Amino acid sequence: METRNKNALSRRLFTKTLAAGVGMAAAGLPLRAAAQDKIITEQDVTGKVRHNISSFVAKTWEPYFKNRKNGVILVDTKSRALHFWSEDGKTYKLYPTSVPVSKDLTRLGRTRIVRKVVGPSWRPTPAMKKRNPEWPDYVGPGENNPLGTHALYLSWRYYRIHGTNDTRKIGRRSSNGCIGLYNRDIKELYGLTKIGTQVLLI
Repeated sequence: METRNKNALSRRLFTKTLAAGVGMAAAGLPLRAAAQDKIITEQDVTGKVRHNISSFVAKTWEPYFKNRKNGVILVDTKSRALHFWSEDGKTYKLYPTSVPVSKDLTRLGRTRIVRKVVGPSWRPTPAMKKRNPEWPDYVGPGENNPLGTHALYLSWRYYRIHGTNDTRKIGRRSSNGCIGLYNRDIKELYGLTKIGTQVLLI
């Protein structure tokens, strides 16, 4: 019972931190994850440090892009956060993400959105199937789909920004290469982006 109460308190703390951070971003105020720009942990609540929560530090787009044509997305794989700026500069969004589990599965650099799908289907890549032969060859849209409710396909083959029905993955190194968001966040991002939106993973 004590562990359950601590876990519930941890979730409430993260939710409050997320809500406060997003509110500050919307107001154009700088965000800080803890006092020294470190990844937020749950040490104060549970007594154990869990480095599985995104670091909410607001960024500006200028160091990363020449312009905001078609809107721009910056994915910071170290802080496990996705930043979006609209082309007109009026909209800035900051979302927690999941990131690849290892460096060899992580691709960094510039790409763009080439396709947008509501209710995506999923097939494991040949490399995934080799590592996990027990995985199904195909999963249709629905609650069992690893891509969640929406997917933004990138110009890199097999790479996507997508939702997830397993919310435990967000804030963690848990993906096979893609960037995952909560379904509510990918739905919002889906509506903000377009074919051609610039994407940079760092």
